[in-house]
Amino acid sequence: MKHRSMTIMRSGVFLLSVVLFASLVWLLWQTIPWASVRWGVLALCASIYAVVGLWAWYQRRQVSLFADDLCATLDALMSGHEIEGYQPYEDSLIAKVQGKLMQYFDIMNEGRRQSQRDKQTIQSLVSDISHQVKTPIANIKMFTGILRGHNLPAEKQGEFLATMEEQIDKLDFLMQSLIKMSRLETGTFTLHMEEARLADTIARSMSTVWAKAEAKQIELSAECDPAITARHDPKWTAEALGNLLDNAVKYTPSGGSVTVTVRPWQFYTRVDIHDTGIGIPEEHYNDVFQRFYRAQEVAGQEGVGLGLYLANGIITRQKGYISVKSKIGVGTTFSVYLLS
Repeated sequence: MKHRSMTIMRSGVFLLSVVLFASLVWLLWQTIPWASVRWGVLALCASIYAVVGLWAWYQRRQVSLFADDLCATLDALMSGHEIEGYQPYEDSLIAKVQGKLMQYFDIMNEGRRQSQRDKQTIQSLVSDISHQVKTPIANIKMFTGILRGHNLPAEKQGEFLATMEEQIDKLDFLMQSLIKMSRLETGTFTLHMEEARLADTIARSMSTVWAKAEAKQIELSAECDPAITARHDPKWTAEALGNLLDNAVKYTPSGGSVTVTVRPWQFYTRVDIHDTGIGIPEEHYNDVFQRFYRAQEVAGQEGVGLGLYLANGIITRQKGYISVKSKIGVGTTFSVYLLS
C-alpha cells in the first residue's frame, strides 16, 4: 500500500511538472514578442529543470547507496563478520549509523552473554545444592535403615540418633543459607538503615560463635568504644559479622585468638576481624567471596561456602565493602567498612 502511494505521488509530480512547463511555454509565446528572448528564457528554464532533475536523481542514488551500506552492515553484524570499509572516525552519515548499530549490537551481545552466564550460574547452583543435600540425606537414610533393620543396644541407637541429628542440623543450616542467599540475590529482604551503636551489633554477632570458640579454647575479644555509631542495619550487619567470625573461629586452630577492632574514620567506620588461623593465599582473596567456594585444603571441614558470600552481599547493599589481608600460617584480617 505504501509503495503504491509513492508511485501515485511520483506520477502526480511528473504530470504537474509537464503542465507547468507547458504553461510556461504558452506564456512566453503569448507575452514576449521577441523570439530570441523567448528561446533564451525557455533554455534557462529547461536548464533549471534539468539541474533539479539531476539533483533529485543524485539524492535518490545517495539514498540507495546508503540503504545498500546499511543492509551490508546489518548482514555483517548478523553473520558475525567485520564491517567492510567501516571508518569509525569519518564524519559521514553512514559512519555514524554504523557506529550506533555496532553499539547496539555490542549491547545485545553482552545481554546474550549475560543471559548465558546466568544460565550457567543457575545450572551450577542447582548442581551445588544437589551435591550439598545429597550427603546428609544419604546418611539419614542409611542410619534410618540400620535402626529399623537391626536390634541395636540403646547406647548404639543413641550414637546413631545423635549422628542423624547432626545431619538434620546440617540440612537445616544449608536450607537457611540458601533462603538467605535467594533473598539477597532477588532483593526481597529489606534493609532498615539507622544510626546505631556498633558495640551492640558486634556483641550480637559474637554471641553466635561464643560456644564454638569456647569449645576450641579460642580467645574471643573485642575492642570497640561504646560511643561509636555507624549507619547500618543492626540485624543484617550482625548476620554479616557473625559469618566472618564463624569463618575465623572455624579455621583457627585450638588455642588461637579472634579479635574484633573498631576504628572510626572520616567517611567510613572500619571493623577489623583478625584471627590467628591458617591464612588465605593472596591469589584467592577474591575467590573466598564467591558463592559455594571452598578451598581444597579445607574441603573436608564443615561448611557450604556461603558465609563470606552472604556477608559481602549484605555489606555491599549498605554501600560498604569488605577487604581481606592474610598471611599463610599467621592469620587473616577481614576489614568491614560501614558508612559513618
